[in-house]
Amino acid sequence: MDALKLSIDRQELKKLEERINRVLFDNILPFWLKYSRDEEKGGFWGRVSNENVPLRDAPKGLILYSRILWTFSVLYQRFGEPAYLEMAERAWQYLDRYFWDEKYGGMFWLVDANGTVMDDKKKMYGQAFTIYALSAFYRIYNQPAILQKAIDLFELMLKHNYDKQFGGFLETSGRDWTLVLDMRLSDQDLNSAKSMNTHLHIMEAFTGFYQIWPESVLRKQLRSVMEILIQKIFNPQTGHLNLFFKENWQSESKAVSFGHDIETSWLLQETFMMLHDSELEQPGREVALKLAKSTLMEGLTPNYAIYKERTDEGMLVPILEWWQQAEATVGFAYAYLLSGRPEFWKAMVNTWQFLEEYLLNREYGEWYYGVDSKGRPNLNTYKVSEWKGPYHNVRACLELLKCLEKLRSTHNELVSK
Repeated sequence: MDALKLSIDRQELKKLEERINRVLFDNILPFWLKYSRDEEKGGFWGRVSNENVPLRDAPKGLILYSRILWTFSVLYQRFGEPAYLEMAERAWQYLDRYFWDEKYGGMFWLVDANGTVMDDKKKMYGQAFTIYALSAFYRIYNQPAILQKAIDLFELMLKHNYDKQFGGFLETSGRDWTLVLDMRLSDQDLNSAKSMNTHLHIMEAFTGFYQIWPESVLRKQLRSVMEILIQKIFNPQTGHLNLFFKENWQSESKAVSFGHDIETSWLLQETFMMLHDSELEQPGREVALKLAKSTLMEGLTPNYAIYKERTDEGMLVPILEWWQQAEATVGFAYAYLLSGRPEFWKAMVNTWQFLEEYLLNREYGEWYYGVDSKGRPNLNTYKVSEWKGPYHNVRACLELLKCLEKLRSTHNELVSK
């Protein structure tokens, strides 16, 4: 602890807080408020270039829209700015009108620029993110219909995709909720019955949902998903998460996703702290710290950026994307608060320094999708797309600010006077 006392002082915390606020309020949010709205066909643009030019005929994805809804709901809850509420309402109106399946229930995966359904699959990843977003929206927009929609989605997931034999959720159904042959979340994924990624975000969604709907059936499912992450998805031999699975949880991949490892590390903490479950808290703490340590030891470049992944063959992929860097800052901050180990604090500060230096699009706002190993931005990717919204980077800023507040208020003994 002595080294930690010497490494952190109040002035350092204040300067870091100022930097985070500048990124949030001067870089990220002005872009979304000014350039993201589709005033021609409603909702938000499906894709926007790095120079803020919308692709007017781009499709619109469920993940982008649910993440916009979640982001601006949380922002309004924290700051009370009317413009944030307007953005959240806009996202929900479009989701409800164009993504909700009136015939079979559930959320479509993709619509075109005019709102016509392009992909009618019911992917559990998408249903979960909608529940996550609705849970945040309900906390600021206390309407029974919003809560009921989240309950409906939860019940549909349980009815059609919950695996009663082996536990967890099967990845994807068709429009009528019958299972499909192609269960892939994206063309980068394996066609597996179950995945780490989907179950991570189901845990995340159910954690947010439980805060507004603390029913026993939800608690049971949330606890079950957390157990699956700890006991079946986490690999104690490697210290990483396995990624793809057969129905019986037999792993089908040796690849490592460092961004998901560190994201899971802090989301696990969020879940066990909320559940107050004595049986799961200790194993949850252990897995959270092991994942953070594995990321720290194996997933960092020399300047503390997070590699995209390590392949089945053991090769590091030197692509440095925005979301992994955002999640790493939060994960390392949480690991530091959990353990008091100075290497996690150092990693958080240095990863933030990297993304601040290389990922911010300082001329046009927001963040680049990613950079190469030399820090050069990938200009061929969109700043807004089906997979790139304001969720990872806004959430990172908000979580880091919360961590700094907690550090000041409850860890004063670790901060030099």
